[in-house]
Amino acid sequence: MLATALACCAGAASVQALEIAPGSDFRAAMQGLHPGDTLILDGGTYPFSGYFELTIAGTAAQPIVIRAQTGQHPVIQYQGTNQNIVNFVGAQFLTLDGIEFSGGSRGLRFIGGNDVTVKNCHVHGTAANAIAANDDGYSYARFQFIHNEVDHTGDTGEGFYLGCNLDTCRIHDSLVANNYIHDLNGASITQGDGIEIKKGSYANIVRDNVIHDTSYPGITLYDVNGNGAPNVIERNIVWHSADNGIQVTADAIVRNNIVLGAVASAFASNNLQGGSAANLTIVNNTFLMQTGTGIKLNAVSGTVLIANNAIYAPNGRAIDANGVLGGITLSANAGQGTLNGVAGGFAASGAVANDFVAASLSGTPPQNLLPAGALLPGTANAGALAADDFDLLPRATHADIGAYRIRAGGLPLWTIAPGFKNVDEIFPNGFE
Repeated sequence: MLATALACCAGAASVQALEIAPGSDFRAAMQGLHPGDTLILDGGTYPFSGYFELTIAGTAAQPIVIRAQTGQHPVIQYQGTNQNIVNFVGAQFLTLDGIEFSGGSRGLRFIGGNDVTVKNCHVHGTAANAIAANDDGYSYARFQFIHNEVDHTGDTGEGFYLGCNLDTCRIHDSLVANNYIHDLNGASITQGDGIEIKKGSYANIVRDNVIHDTSYPGITLYDVNGNGAPNVIERNIVWHSADNGIQVTADAIVRNNIVLGAVASAFASNNLQGGSAANLTIVNNTFLMQTGTGIKLNAVSGTVLIANNAIYAPNGRAIDANGVLGGITLSANAGQGTLNGVAGGFAASGAVANDFVAASLSGTPPQNLLPAGALLPGTANAGALAADDFDLLPRATHADIGAYRIRAGGLPLWTIAPGFKNVDEIFPNGFE
């Protein structure tokens, strides 16, 4: 192992940059890190077995960084499935960057912590969920999961399992963004949500994720249980969900998302763990359903705004609601399908072939879902309009229905396809 001390300010504690190669004791190197240290992993495979618990904490002024050597690809590989790959206990001000993790039971398990960033990593081939922050009695604050690939899990099989059932732990003020989550539907999967954030978690943002081929919903959120601000779900795309595309109980803003071909509903609100549909804003989404329902609201108990959505469910219901329905407001939605439990606010004269540049109900990319024709462009409710669109372009005077605004040339900035939503085109200055 090569260890080099970095120069530091007079009077301050020294910090180190440590570089290690395959064959080194990476676990000891990680456990020996102190605030301000950086551990650099050279490319290659770091195999191991046995329980690995990591208890390190940086500070706001001196975070700890564990990262790949520039241009190289380190793989931390657990041999077997009897233990998690890494159990992070009380991690604080820690960044993991550019590392592949494979094998094990769970992949990365966080037991409490705050100010943790996991970015540019690949977690796959786990016997259970890939990334978990869900231990009873703990709090998780200001976590960031950015530009990670997560795939081929087992058992309950969640890509991200954040927070606990019945609010026995919670995550808040955190970000799950620009991840690529796929193939959570193998033979050993019993659930398989792409991103699941449990009851009581609040003020989280789920955005710009690409999610496909899941057994459970691509995105699942519960209610905040009175703990704090609503969660935000925006600019994600989900296709080939064997359940609902996006499922949220309550307390959320859901905007500029795309769901293609979910088996049940594109968006559903179910009364889970004592919650019921309330405090929901569902605006400027595009939902295309060959079968099933566009928006399904169960046990409505409070306010729900449904506006400016392109909902195409020609073989089912565009919107289906039950419960106390007086709090539902429908405005300037359009597409195909029938209504149940609600009335007005939906123009059902749509046709997929006419209303988009190049779309189908198949639920499979490629798709060009930019609005075309006369039904969607310029007909949205400007008062409920999202500020930007799926490609992060400002809507400004473009009062268009659906996840995209119109633009010259008729091409989206990012072409819908398996893989990450293209950061270089949409975020030229970087995603963060």
